[in-house]
Amino acid sequence: MTKAADKKLIVGLDIGTSKVCALVGEVLPDGNVNVIGVGSSPSRGMDKGGVNDLESVVKSVQRAVDQAELMADCQIGSVCLSLSGKHISCQTEKGMVPISDKEVTQDDVDNVIHTAKSVKISDEQRTLHVIPQEFAIDYQEGIKNPVGLSGVRMEASVHLITCHNDMARNIVKAVERCGLSVDHLIFSGLATSHAVLTPDERELGVCVVDIGGGTMDIAIWTGGALRHAEVIPYAGNAVTSDIAYAFGTPPGDAEDIKVKYGCALSELVSKDAKVDVPSVGGRPSRSLQSQTLAEVIEPRYSELLGLVNQKLLTVQDQLREAGVKHHLAAGIVLTGGAAQMEGLTECAERVFRNQVRIGQPLDLSGLTDYVQSPPYATAVGLLHYGKDSQSFDENAQEPKRSVTGLFSRIGGWFEKNF
Repeated sequence: MTKAADKKLIVGLDIGTSKVCALVGEVLPDGNVNVIGVGSSPSRGMDKGGVNDLESVVKSVQRAVDQAELMADCQIGSVCLSLSGKHISCQTEKGMVPISDKEVTQDDVDNVIHTAKSVKISDEQRTLHVIPQEFAIDYQEGIKNPVGLSGVRMEASVHLITCHNDMARNIVKAVERCGLSVDHLIFSGLATSHAVLTPDERELGVCVVDIGGGTMDIAIWTGGALRHAEVIPYAGNAVTSDIAYAFGTPPGDAEDIKVKYGCALSELVSKDAKVDVPSVGGRPSRSLQSQTLAEVIEPRYSELLGLVNQKLLTVQDQLREAGVKHHLAAGIVLTGGAAQMEGLTECAERVFRNQVRIGQPLDLSGLTDYVQSPPYATAVGLLHYGKDSQSFDENAQEPKRSVTGLFSRIGGWFEKNF
């Protein structure tokens, strides 16, 4: 069994409320990611992105990692780890510096970003990501890559994503208990965006909603840059709970019923369709109409998506006031395990009054039959993020500097220094 580092491998570890997923990806010479190992296990000890039982989380992570190691025939030593929870917050800051030699150098770019991110944050918080949005040189605005341009002074707008120190420390501790180190700690919504969005969607304006078991991660993009990140601590488990209470069935069976027979739009369900619903306390199971099940599911999904829509409208108002593009011309992309519900696209289009698609991971090779589905979007995004954030070949030609590559490097530098 070889070590992951010896084979230019990246490992993405997504510890969700309902599932732990570990993916091993090999970076090919052409820069694409080839998935060679997959491991997943039911998540225990997590709630809404936070750890509430450390030992249970450790066991869940160990099972998923062992599976991935076995399939990839490698020994995993370090991972790119996702982070979610309502403690995630964001803010946009600006910085300005004089251009040292009348022509912008990479040092000037680094300096202006450093100035912009030097804002004081709470001692309880730590910065996860520093993401450049755009630059301005003198009177020219909306510059994506300022290197080589002439001017007197340069301004940068950067987006900071922060998290609570202790919440981050707890989830990292669970991973380290498995004998692993954490290379990068990444906001789940950002990782998911890397997996499911196209450059055109980011440019036109799009909102990614990763609907998991305990949280909904929101990432809003316009003009090719991330404008807002947020986590809503309600998601698919609320639907499961509704089914359990409405039909008096155990939560585990309610989850199975939701996955196998659920529909988010009651009018799409045949009136003749039936569902066998197990009972509690040894009572015999009952047969209920599928339409009755949909009538329980639809209002909860409408409510969850309505919460997202309220956030969207608020953020769009803020962007409008700041003079930033705010139209989501590319619509809404729903992904995550709870986004696989039949009828969800139609239900969401009614709520958002915009086009909606279900996001599946893009630009993959290898074990695509396993991972090309919404539940694996975050883990796949971690592989893409890890690939962009590190260089395996010391002799490789320096890639062209862009805003996307720049934020990866800045984020990596920031993580190492803070």
